Amino acid sequence: MDQASKIIGRLAGVEDVISQERIACGAWKRAVGKRIAARARAVKLVRNTLIVEVEDELWRKNLWSLRYQILRNLEKAVGPEIVAELSLRVLPQRIAPQRADSGDRLILQPLDPLMQTDEANGIEDPGMRRIYRAARRRETA
Repeated sequence: MDQASKIIGRLAGVEDVISQERIACGAWKRAVGKRIAARARAVKLVRNTLIVEVEDELWRKNLWSLRYQILRNLEKAVGPEIVAELSLRVLPQRIAPQRADSGDRLILQPLDPLMQTDEANGIEDPGMRRIYRAARRRETA
């Protein structure tokens, strides 16, 4: 018995209801399994190439060595001609905020020495930073 995604992928005019990209990205977890899907995420389909974001270079290398098996599994899940290639990309690392021992306050660690002396440097918007500094000058004058 065929899977629903495989049947939907073969139907004519189905692009009006659901795109091939959604079908391919939705079949990613089934093709690679829960553990790999937790570390690598199918992002989009460009022509017949599925773009996958991975955590680091090691995952990219390991998945690249498994690409033919993954492509076979995707073909079983969604049918032929939807996904023919994989493109694996490493995500930029996110820096998690450091928490205090109590767990409910953030510790802000300045990136440069100027931020240690002036708290206004922590304001990203230049207009708001200027307003903050002017208000602080009026209060201390």
